Amino acid sequence: MAAGPTAEDAGAPAGDVVARAAETYKPPGPGEGLPSVLPAALVALGADLPHDIPAPTWALPETRRVVVVLVDGLGARQLERRTGHAPFLRTLASPVADAHCGFPSTTSTSLTSLGTGRRAGDHGIIGWQTALRGDRLFNHLGWREGPDPHSYQPLRTLLQEAGRANVTATTVSRTAFETSGFTRAALRGGGYLPADTAEERTAGVLRALAEAGRRGRALVYAYWDEVDKAGHVHGPDTLEWGEAVEAVDAFVAGLAEQAPEGTVIVVTSDHGMVEAPVAERRDLAIDPVLDEGVRLLAGEPRAPQAWCRRGAVDDVVATWRDELGDDALVLRREEAIEAGWFGPVREGYAERIGEVVAAMLGRATVLDSRLLRPEVLRLRGHHGSITEAETAVPLLVHQV
Repeated sequence: MAAGPTAEDAGAPAGDVVARAAETYKPPGPGEGLPSVLPAALVALGADLPHDIPAPTWALPETRRVVVVLVDGLGARQLERRTGHAPFLRTLASPVADAHCGFPSTTSTSLTSLGTGRRAGDHGIIGWQTALRGDRLFNHLGWREGPDPHSYQPLRTLLQEAGRANVTATTVSRTAFETSGFTRAALRGGGYLPADTAEERTAGVLRALAEAGRRGRALVYAYWDEVDKAGHVHGPDTLEWGEAVEAVDAFVAGLAEQAPEGTVIVVTSDHGMVEAPVAERRDLAIDPVLDEGVRLLAGEPRAPQAWCRRGAVDDVVATWRDELGDDALVLRREEAIEAGWFGPVREGYAERIGEVVAAMLGRATVLDSRLLRPEVLRLRGHHGSITEAETAVPLLVHQV
């Protein structure tokens, strides 16, 4: 696990803080980790990548059909501890020694990295929540009263690029997500087969493979969210989490049995998860010390991002470093960018990052209960930070 800040960090020179932050957490580099999954799939299908997408540092077998199964919340470290719940997945090999998502280790950021092949600072969806125009809390997954998705994230997705390369791309996911603002921002392109049950998802993947097979090459993206739900509600070390893993393991095994010969199946995830006890929660609604100077708290409980009142940034940073101590690494926006936590940040996107960025290192969380729904406050599992438990994701491959 990443080391915590020392007491001296609160007043340390910016260069020292940035150096320590860069040493503590290194996000996936170009062609690595979750952003490299769809580029690797396209290369395996014989398609050329756009010139500004890094070539993957690893390879899949050449094929005419690739299925990418994204299991939300299936952290690599949690899976390693619970392989008894995954008899099929544990037989699969990985083409890389270690795979990671980026920071923040959260669904909105990671799925956009998957969809675009780019890191957070490049695609601009930086966290679960952000401050829209600096004054309103905006949830990227809900996209309620949000900006135009195509303008907010204007880069072409790799599902769109697949069509240019004569690869039939299809998404198999929940009905509710088909027309959502987030889907249109992060994963637009290709066909969409709504599927809410395991049986519907299996049928959807097989249909997409069969129909594309008559015309040429096929790329299928299948999304599975039940593991994440079990981890949030019950905790990632519970029986319920294990049962959710058993269900997706059976789903992938079924695909392997029924998919056409030569199909390559890739199983990965968007993040891991940690137990986050309520007893270790810091809530700005009842904590006037942490709340002092904060105008709006966004991000996620494991990676809070604060927008501050005028002139209060330095005071908030110093207070948070002192109050959170070894439980967090607290940076100014500029320090987090310089440390490379988001990868290169595109012009105009820095303002989407909080003026203060914290990465929780133990099991604690920081939130503002005045801004969150009651069901969020009841969650036992959380993610978003830079720890190995939250950033390590499986990258497993099976060829039928």
